[in-house]
Amino acid sequence: MPNPKWRHSKTRKRKRRTHYKAETPQLATCKTTGATHIMHHAHWHEGSLMYRGQVLIPAAAPEVQEEGGES
Repeated sequence: MPNPKWRHSKTRKRKRRTHYKAETPQLATCKTTGATHIMHHAHWHEGSLMYRGQVLIPAAAPEVQEEGGES
């Protein structure tokens, strides 16, 4: 396995690494809800999972408790 013959300075290393940057994610606006989300990704909106303007997982309905159950 090859090993470096000479030490590379911190400046030389940092000059090379200046181009390794995180890209900003592409954002899209949902035509149905108007929510901003990452392109080609599902997103949550008001408890529902949405993708391409369609509901994948609907929002959970609030559970209603009955009165006078246990005695």
